[in-house]
Amino acid sequence: MTLIIDIHGHQTLVPKAHLAFREAQIAHLADLSRPAPGLPEYPDLELREIIQNNQLKLQQERGADLTIFSPRASAMQPHIGDEATSVQWAIACNNMIKRTVDLFPDNFIGVCQLPQYLGAGGKPGGLEAAIVELERCVLELGFVGCNLNPDPSGGSFNAPPLTDRYWYPLYEKMIELRVPAMIHVSGSCNDCLHATGSYYMAADTNAFMNLMTDDLFADFPDLNFVIPHGGGAVPYHWGRYRGLADMLKIPPLSDHVMKNVYFDTCVYHQPGIDLLFNVIDKKNILFASEMIGAVRGIDPETGQYFDDTKRYVEALGLSEEDRHAIFEGNARRVYPKLDEKLKARGL
Repeated sequence: MTLIIDIHGHQTLVPKAHLAFREAQIAHLADLSRPAPGLPEYPDLELREIIQNNQLKLQQERGADLTIFSPRASAMQPHIGDEATSVQWAIACNNMIKRTVDLFPDNFIGVCQLPQYLGAGGKPGGLEAAIVELERCVLELGFVGCNLNPDPSGGSFNAPPLTDRYWYPLYEKMIELRVPAMIHVSGSCNDCLHATGSYYMAADTNAFMNLMTDDLFADFPDLNFVIPHGGGAVPYHWGRYRGLADMLKIPPLSDHVMKNVYFDTCVYHQPGIDLLFNVIDKKNILFASEMIGAVRGIDPETGQYFDDTKRYVEALGLSEEDRHAIFEGNARRVYPKLDEKLKARGL
């Protein structure tokens, strides 16, 4: 039997006290005479009802078994406040994920938000707090990965490239803890970049170009990244990137990048999934839906929900071996701590 593991889910709907905490944080930043809020408190019953009526309901209706679950990406908001603000917000968000996992241990497993922030001159601040929170989430909360924001500015793209040594201490900790990162930006602060329609796609595509134009994986051969949303524009322009590799005297992408970089199936139509599977090796594709995420309506052309991505994958007519890899095997390989947890359950 193949488990259906969705590697990209967000806790989009949250308790009222969690939202109030964020509002109080922002109010404190605007007026420092206001007290800084304490971490939010809310009953398990409220959290349980939210999950049962939304993420869990859709997970079960659509035939998934387990979701790798992280805080809402658009609400990470590293551009708001200072290091202390981001640390408290990340702790609140990650603690909520932990509580959800504890309530539904057979259905969800955690991935953490990192407390990234902007420092002097609007440039990304240090990564020391992110490393501390990553360690807490993996070792104390039992999480299996993290979401890494390559552009904490929200659309200025002024962070160092992902291959820059600025990121190396975080990468070293990821390898020590044996966890991958999903490269995922947050909300857009740029009026020219719609968050989920252009900013996400641009950031995904840019991340791939960062990774192919340097030798990061020579320094970190065990470092793994997931580029979500089907890899942005990369699969559609795969010939362009292979051609650029040739022009720039970069080794073939299959050796230079694709031993460490993976794409998910958050592509919301059948022709897009067909293209992804036609150009990208199946060992580099992990099943995901982003549910509940960017696109939630029903496609008038099919009568099915846009983000019911399992339908698209099933329609490919994969061999049983390939189907197992996409829905389970690749996820267990890229997320080794997930594999350990499943084996501990006898799965």
